[in-house]
Amino acid sequence: MRGLGTGAIRPSGALKAAVAAVAAIAALGLLVSACATGGTGARDEGPAGSQSVVAGTAKPSASPTTKEPTRLDVVKLVKDDPQVANAVKEDLKPCVADEYPVDVSYGDLTGGTVNDIVVNVMTCGDAVGVGSYVYQLKNHRYQNVFKAEDPPVYAEIDRGDLVVTQQMYEKGDPVSYPSSEEVISYRWSTSHFTEQARTHNEYSNAVGNSGTAAPTGN
Repeated sequence: MRGLGTGAIRPSGALKAAVAAVAAIAALGLLVSACATGGTGARDEGPAGSQSVVAGTAKPSASPTTKEPTRLDVVKLVKDDPQVANAVKEDLKPCVADEYPVDVSYGDLTGGTVNDIVVNVMTCGDAVGVGSYVYQLKNHRYQNVFKAEDPPVYAEIDRGDLVVTQQMYEKGDPVSYPSSEEVISYRWSTSHFTEQARTHNEYSNAVGNSGTAAPTGN
């Protein structure tokens, strides 16, 4: 085995220690760099970023509840309705201040997701019903799906059915004492109301011999 020539220099113990220290520092620097990049030496993108977006996605809010029209909204609805008789519209005026002679009921008659509206228009003095209407919300607009305009008339909701009371007068009957009445029940069928039952009630003519004469139909 050949020995070292005279030009070769054997590293001393101090030089070996210095080289070892530099190597340790370099290794420590690589370790710190790896930790800063997630241990892979590359930026955190792709699937990791997608997971964080999913986790931070807010739950969708519930659908807002449709607000029922106010009494004044309903009055405007009736006045703007081309199916309402002009005589009814002309009489639809405030009795006192901004109080209109209308009764408004909200309920399910047509099986929709929003309540239907039943409107009764009356006279201010005697509260005689001059028009009854049902409005259904369809395509974001209320549409007239029923009307009765032979006074005195009054409509209401009864266990999911539309019940219309039509008072009948004979000549000379006062408003407060009709001779009879018809009570008609309607039920919604696909796109319109159909008659389900009809009841006729006769009243005694022994009372009510005085008073305001009964109104006549349009």
